[in-house]
Amino acid sequence: MLRILLATFVSWTGLRLTEVALPLIALQQTGSVWTTGLVAGSSGIPLLTSPWWAARLRHRLTSGPALAAVLVVQVLGYLTVAVAAALNSLTIVHLCLGGLIVGAATSLGGPATRAMLADLGDRIGPGVAVRALAWQDLAHRISMVASPPVAAWVVTQHGAMPLMWADSIAVLLAAALVAMVGRYAVRRGPAAAVPRRAREVLRAHPLVADGIAMAAVGWYWWFAFSLGLAVLGAETGRPGQLIAAGMAGYGVGSLAGSGAAPLAVTRLPRVPTMVTGWIVLGTAFSLLPWLDDSLLALGLVAAVGGFVMPFGLAALNALIAEHTSGEERRTAFAAQHVAGNGGSSIGMLSGGAVIALLGAENTMHVAGAVLIAVPAVLVARTVLRARRQDAPGTALAGEAPPPRERADSPSGAPSAG
Repeated sequence: MLRILLATFVSWTGLRLTEVALPLIALQQTGSVWTTGLVAGSSGIPLLTSPWWAARLRHRLTSGPALAAVLVVQVLGYLTVAVAAALNSLTIVHLCLGGLIVGAATSLGGPATRAMLADLGDRIGPGVAVRALAWQDLAHRISMVASPPVAAWVVTQHGAMPLMWADSIAVLLAAALVAMVGRYAVRRGPAAAVPRRAREVLRAHPLVADGIAMAAVGWYWWFAFSLGLAVLGAETGRPGQLIAAGMAGYGVGSLAGSGAAPLAVTRLPRVPTMVTGWIVLGTAFSLLPWLDDSLLALGLVAAVGGFVMPFGLAALNALIAEHTSGEERRTAFAAQHVAGNGGSSIGMLSGGAVIALLGAENTMHVAGAVLIAVPAVLVARTVLRARRQDAPGTALAGEAPPPRERADSPSGAPSAG
């Protein structure tokens, strides 16, 4: 498990380092501004289409070596861009091809890594899977906060080119780490069996479906914060200041929250924690436009929103880990991956048009209202669903984790976590 967590941190650190350098190299060698986002844009295509092509492949990732092979494919995508850049021959074709390869690999590898952590945690003991997933989120956030300053220093001292190799080296090291993890998923169907579709899994686990729906809506409206503050700063004569204060506050708050979440997540109620997180973030979004005259107050409110989010994510991961196993678990984590990243990508693509239509301040108010309303509606629907149960006191489907068999039982199902 420690190898997987370390691999997560190493691979994400390399990715964040290269993210700083790639736009600079792309602009320098292609001379076109629009090419600076081609890798990220192209990688979204396999992600958004993964429900149609990735299901069978995803359910074969049941061991460390299999996951390591996916990471090696991801390295090939990075090398497609890095080698061309080193030869000073980077083109749009290299950027798009590299993005497609990386997107396909991460669409498989991201959910598989979380499923691996959860399955290993189930074998170790109760609550370990939930805490391990929270520690993984902490590793992500540390890399997000620590890598950009390091990358900026390298660029100023040595140029952007050395960072083009960072993601390739980091992900290759991550592959070496996870390759030493043995087979961990022991509940498997026949090799030729068709895995259950995501909507079938989510229909069977309505609370998991509600949590993923909240995440999809929340990450779609993320642009209201990132783009909205940038535009609002320019409109109020403080270009760059509002977004810098907001991002700094959110980053510090989320880092603090992700450090506390692994210690508390096993004691927190799942659904109330998720709902509270999104409502607090929505309230923060609504308040930020009224605080544009005080960078300190704006940063503090953003920090509060950032602090609660790791708890909500940990609660959603806990729901998935506790209510699913085997192929269902990998499908649920894949649905979460597509909903979060896909929602964010669509939001960033459409966000500019929404801000142009409504204005930055109104967009942030609308985003806040939506983030508050959607969890409330989902909770109300859950309450009504519970009241419609035939037998009073019958647990709502998906509220109680299904009983697990021991890992050494004949069926080989992982023990309860």
